[in-house]
Amino acid sequence: MFYIVSTPIGNLKDITIRALEVLKEVDLIAAEDTRQTRKLTQHYGINTPLTSYFEHNKVKKGDFLLSLLKQGQKIALVSDAGTPGISDPGYHIINLAIQNNIPITAIPGPTALITALSLSGMPTHKFIFEGFLSPKQAARRKRLQELSGEQRTIILYESPHRIKKCLHDISEILNDPLVVCARELTKKFEEIKREKASALIEHFSKTLPRGEFVLILNLCP
Repeated sequence: MFYIVSTPIGNLKDITIRALEVLKEVDLIAAEDTRQTRKLTQHYGINTPLTSYFEHNKVKKGDFLLSLLKQGQKIALVSDAGTPGISDPGYHIINLAIQNNIPITAIPGPTALITALSLSGMPTHKFIFEGFLSPKQAARRKRLQELSGEQRTIILYESPHRIKKCLHDISEILNDPLVVCARELTKKFEEIKREKASALIEHFSKTLPRGEFVLILNLCP
């Protein structure tokens, strides 16, 4: 059996009883960042072996994990934080398991995009998740231009070293919309700012951006 296990996005208490049971019972945990996952397993006294599975080893390690699954081993897949397969390399191994008729199930739990959306105050009945926009400015601006007529709420992920560049493009191409900027979700220094994109640029020009960001905007009048 192959388990897709959601883990906390920040606060270690945000894990389900079922997730803890599965992580204790499987033969191996495949983790995007073993150092991060080890904090979780040590906190809950879980002694299951860990192996790395990340973007740059996903093909070779995916074949290795598949061979173990075919031998009847039980493996849990976890991401750095949140739900595997959402803006991480889990997509590859999940599809590999499906193609090889490996029994697969998901242990639901936190994901940053839904947590941020629920806090945003933006319309939630229809939304589009774009993940990380391209780090290349031309491609990023092209995609934002394509989204300029979008009527659904738009959810983006962004890193601290690109947040100002992304906000600048949002402000310029989308006519300086209101943006909900969420960072450090569920952690001690959780911050939700609801400002025009230009105001957020000014804020992060004075305050060093830290943590991973979720940006939410709705372009409907």
